[in-house]
Amino acid sequence: MNIKELIKQEFSNFSKKELIIFLFIICFVIVISIITHDNKIALISAICGISYTILAGKGKVSCYFIGIAGTLCYSYLSFINGFFGHMTLNLLYYFPMEILGIFKWSQHLKKETREIVKAKLSLKERYIYITVAFILTFAAAFILKILGDTKPFMDAFTTVFSVIGQLLTVKRCIEQWYVWSFVNFISLIMWIYAYINGSECFATILMWLIYFILGIYFLICWKKEMKEE
Repeated sequence: MNIKELIKQEFSNFSKKELIIFLFIICFVIVISIITHDNKIALISAICGISYTILAGKGKVSCYFIGIAGTLCYSYLSFINGFFGHMTLNLLYYFPMEILGIFKWSQHLKKETREIVKAKLSLKERYIYITVAFILTFAAAFILKILGDTKPFMDAFTTVFSVIGQLLTVKRCIEQWYVWSFVNFISLIMWIYAYINGSECFATILMWLIYFILGIYFLICWKKEMKEE
């Protein structure tokens, strides 16, 4: 299979409206980043992150390859802005989980569209995930405060819930979109704070805003698809 056929296959389950919106979002982020003289690494991170989210929402394995590039860029941004929880999360968790995701998703693909088969947690599993997540959040906030993190509780919340979200993503569970919606909103607030305090990261703010909107959109899409199936 050549590159042209591969790209055609990966976008086979996109509607024309979704493709137009996808391209518009990417172009919009690039233009805004240029106007605001944003950090180039922040721009690359934003483009990779948005592309990853859209492809993941459509159930495409290719999302993980783009996600790996975005993870490395975002780790650097987190380091220079003092968000050590996010940096650690990306380097020590997202990176290996994205590699694992490639293999896990490849085992559960529909033959016709080459997208993943969606799944969901039981009620008991949901309670377990929520309880563990909040316990770890408070523990992580305490540690990050000692390490001098600029926003320990917000960083801890987004870090811990991102761990849960990525695990649910690899497991192909619809609950991931609930988790990502909370994570994206808190992360958006956190990066707005960094921007107000002088960080050149406007593209990163746009990235998290778009993440939040996409998270809600794909939650609705997955619910509709699973109900029909």
